[in-house]
Amino acid sequence: MGIFSGSARDEKGNELKRRRTDQIPFSIIASDMTVIGDLETEGVVRIEGRVRGSVRVGSQVLVAQGAVIEGDLHTQEAVIAGQVSGAINARERIELQATAMVAGDILTPRISIVEGARVTGEVKMDVKSAGEAVGTSHNS
Repeated sequence: MGIFSGSARDEKGNELKRRRTDQIPFSIIASDMTVIGDLETEGVVRIEGRVRGSVRVGSQVLVAQGAVIEGDLHTQEAVIAGQVSGAINARERIELQATAMVAGDILTPRISIVEGARVTGEVKMDVKSAGEAVGTSHNS
């Protein structure tokens, strides 16, 4: 079995059920695009360009290598390979890939950090607070 072939599990070892991604709206901020203002959706967002404002995503945020978010990020799940300058609050999990750079506090119940990722800020792993924080506004 490969390192990435296992199913995601909660703190008790139970397999997590995921929503089918083919039924969730999917948006892309292309590499040549800059969004100035807040971005909000219930679906999945792949950011390849730049966002200057807060990002609120109901399902999943994918921040590609070379992408930049200048503002707070609130989501269920985040996979970060680019740069985030702001707090990250995730109800379920955050994955920081080797090229990730985060300048801000992180609040999530589960986190995966690949060697090479950089974080300047506090990392707090609190199940209750992460769920509550996503629903609240946070200014940086």
